[in-house]
Amino acid sequence: MSRFISSAICALFVCSICSTVASATDLAAGKTLFDANCAACHKTGLGGAPKLGDKAAWAPRIAQGIEVLVNHADNGYDGKTGSMPAKGGTTLTTAQIGDTVNYMAEQSK
Repeated sequence: MSRFISSAICALFVCSICSTVASATDLAAGKTLFDANCAACHKTGLGGAPKLGDKAAWAPRIAQGIEVLVNHADNGYDGKTGSMPAKGGTTLTTAQIGDTVNYMAEQSK
């Protein structure tokens, strides 16, 4: 039984390391995608876009969950303070949008 527990703990440890590495890679990709596709609005607040790093503007959005934010960015959204065009007017994939949204949320916590 202890061998089973040791194996399970080892597997969880390895998975947590892999998850951390994947997250770091995704955030790096998100930063690159943000700089190339999203900064024009999200650095200046153009059209009511929440600025990167503005904790007060991002807190209620982040509280909705990353899945909701990715959906809004991917499919477009009309909010109280502005509109988000679908895919930000780009041809990014849903996975790329997810990387970018995660990066933006992390920078705005």
